[in-house]
Amino acid sequence: MKDLTKGKPSSLILSFAFPIFLANLLQLTYSLADTRIVGSFLGEDALAAVGSTSTVSNLIIGFLLGLANGFAIITAQRFGAKDIKGMKKSFAASILLGTGISIVLTVLGMIFKNTLLGFLNVPHNLYGEAGAYIFIIIAGMTATFLYDSCAAVLRSLGDTITPLIILLVSVALNITGDLFFVVVLKSGVRGAAIATVLAQIIAFVICFVYMFKKYEILRLTKSDFTALDGNLVRNMLGSGLSMGFMSSLVNIGSLTLQTAINKLGQDIIVAHTAARKISEMFMIMFTVFGQTMATYCGQNMGAGRIDRVKTGIKSALIYTCSWCVLTVIASYTIGDWLIYLVTGSNNENVIRNAVNYLKFDTVFYFVTAFICILRNAMQGLGEHIIPLVSSSLEMVGKIIIAATLVPWLGYAGVIVAEPIVWFIMVIPLIIKIFRMPVKNSMAVLYNSCQINKC
Repeated sequence: MKDLTKGKPSSLILSFAFPIFLANLLQLTYSLADTRIVGSFLGEDALAAVGSTSTVSNLIIGFLLGLANGFAIITAQRFGAKDIKGMKKSFAASILLGTGISIVLTVLGMIFKNTLLGFLNVPHNLYGEAGAYIFIIIAGMTATFLYDSCAAVLRSLGDTITPLIILLVSVALNITGDLFFVVVLKSGVRGAAIATVLAQIIAFVICFVYMFKKYEILRLTKSDFTALDGNLVRNMLGSGLSMGFMSSLVNIGSLTLQTAINKLGQDIIVAHTAARKISEMFMIMFTVFGQTMATYCGQNMGAGRIDRVKTGIKSALIYTCSWCVLTVIASYTIGDWLIYLVTGSNNENVIRNAVNYLKFDTVFYFVTAFICILRNAMQGLGEHIIPLVSSSLEMVGKIIIAATLVPWLGYAGVIVAEPIVWFIMVIPLIIKIFRMPVKNSMAVLYNSCQINKC
């Protein structure tokens, strides 16, 4: 465990973030392994089938991860306040609430699977394989949440190493499973999906057993699951659903944009799939420091150390902006190689469109860095409305662009979509900062949280 309320903020943030960076990088290999193995052994048709539903997968995974991280913010606050009983109650509540929500979403996803495929405008020749892939991913939704929840709780206590090690094992199992089901058993895209879900199940089991044996403060009893305080449940749902919906709104916008992309032909679907995979890798640092700031701000707010938060945000922004420079350089120098690495395709049309996407969008990553750091810091401090407003603007912006620019400009409309939306998203965050200076706003949020016993 690591107490983020003591020590030099810049050093603490960096040491805390590095294992999260490695963990997120490994997490990306789940989808990257599926993409490369499917593309290499099953061909571009199968790759397009997986790619055409990737936004749905991202929507599901993103919501569950946001839900788990939001729940863990309350745990971090209780840990920072040295309220061990309250911390155990929050962990138990996260399991109960999250499992219930994920089961409901699983049932709804299975019922409306075909409706989703129709909404996405998945080409008819890809319908069967796309449906088979997404059905299995949806079926494994609860296992995904349970692992995310356990990993998020460990991080909320300052332990970022254990989730990294467990994820490393899980990724190795996923890649092995991909090769076994796809290459040996000839299970097609179903095999790739099965391998991913099985790896998530094993990761959860390992993580839960380790937590129970290693950390006494995380050994839950029957009493921790009963007589949950109403204020705790409301705060858990407020934090969890806020972060979950924040991620969902972003992905709903991307899903809508995908419906327009799916009308542009198979080459564009593959190109965008590859470009988004590389973009996810490039943007990983924003996610990393976002998660770090949520925990860092949560612990320091719980401990009443509001003075440390402003310094921490500045350090996180410096780190992420430095990373932005590296992504721009990579896009303009080795962009085509990165696309080939992901797809295994030599299709010039695919590579050209994907590289154009990377070259244009990475230039504006500095705006994205600002957005991710501030949104997550606000979540850690108990501010749930402004991050949701920012995410809502992203969703609306992408929906409008899908209906206007893409039919007019084709894939060029897709390329310019996200930078346009990013500049719109940053507006409410800037307004919030200018209306209430950072240090004062944090004090206000802290006092409010104390009043509401969050």
